Amino acid sequence: MMLVGQRMYDNYAEAIEDATICQLSVDEVERFLLSDPRIAIRISRLLGEQVARLEERLTDLALKPLSAQVASTLLKLSENITPHRFSQGRTIHLTHEQLAGLLGASREATSKVMGELTGKNAVRQGRGRIIVTDRDILHKLARSSS
Repeated sequence: MMLVGQRMYDNYAEAIEDATICQLSVDEVERFLLSDPRIAIRISRLLGEQVARLEERLTDLALKPLSAQVASTLLKLSENITPHRFSQGRTIHLTHEQLAGLLGASREATSKVMGELTGKNAVRQGRGRIIVTDRDILHKLARSSS
């Protein structure tokens, strides 16, 4: 991130599932980028995609109600999850507090929205997990602005 002028002083990350971390020095990254231009092109594309995602999140935070933000976030988190053979949904391993942290919202407000989503049968909830049962309802809510 320092190569593209971003400072990481106040940032932190918390893994919500098993993760592998790789750390490279600035010199190592520069050497890789210079050794194969395809790497630089791929990183440029990834950074562009990241900027687009951040712009979308900022727009959501500024203009959409919390229910739309929660629905949109659950849809994104469930995109790459394959439903289990005997399950009727996609399971996201996340607590209300973690979801609230992702959204910059309070746990209480997030829990209220999650209760509403459960009442609409869009999700089922368990201990530390959210099962997305109706993506169509979440899509409709994610697009709402009121």
